[in-house]
Amino acid sequence: MKNRILVIEDEKNLARFIELELQYEGYEVVSEQDGRDGLNMALSENFDLILLDLMLPSLSGMEICRRIRQVKDLPIIMITAKDGVMDRVSGLDSGADDYIVKPFAIEELLARMRALMRRTGNESQDTLNHKDLSLMTKSYKVEKNGQEIILTNKEFNLLKMLLENKDIVLTRDRIMEKVWGYDAEAETNVVDVYIRHLRNKIDPDQPSAYIETVRGTGYVIRS
Repeated sequence: MKNRILVIEDEKNLARFIELELQYEGYEVVSEQDGRDGLNMALSENFDLILLDLMLPSLSGMEICRRIRQVKDLPIIMITAKDGVMDRVSGLDSGADDYIVKPFAIEELLARMRALMRRTGNESQDTLNHKDLSLMTKSYKVEKNGQEIILTNKEFNLLKMLLENKDIVLTRDRIMEKVWGYDAEAETNVVDVYIRHLRNKIDPDQPSAYIETVRGTGYVIRS
């Protein structure tokens, strides 16, 4: 099931940009440009996360946030052009869970959304998608363009960790800790070996097309 996101933003170009990027990432998106309409939508339907502009016609983002918090407990990220300390404090005090300032990189917004939904348990964990890859966490399957890719247990867990942390560079030590465990005796270069195996299984013709090496640090899957 797709995570459902409500975007309440009156800048049409920005709202459309966010909507397209979220849809590309596999989210279902509903957009509202008026504050009162956005509040009505937030209260009448179910969403997994709300992206809420601070300055809106009809009703401010802070007032919308306060009213939502009276009846619902779901992740809210405040989006605003104001970067003052008191603006950030006011936004968080009104009930927002996080705060991002315009202009922002879409990768940062996506990472904040994923982190927040993981913390609140709102992120769908059944399927993790990236480009033409799909990883099914419950059935323990990985597919590319609908064709199954056979992975070992370690390869599966390694890919799952990278997909769950898109745009976050994972160090070899952190990967060892999470995939091999605290008591693992293997050297961290075993991560490089498994990354190579994984790349060859996903796309032997373009080994680095999905998993990027960050020299001297580790690995990352970019949105």
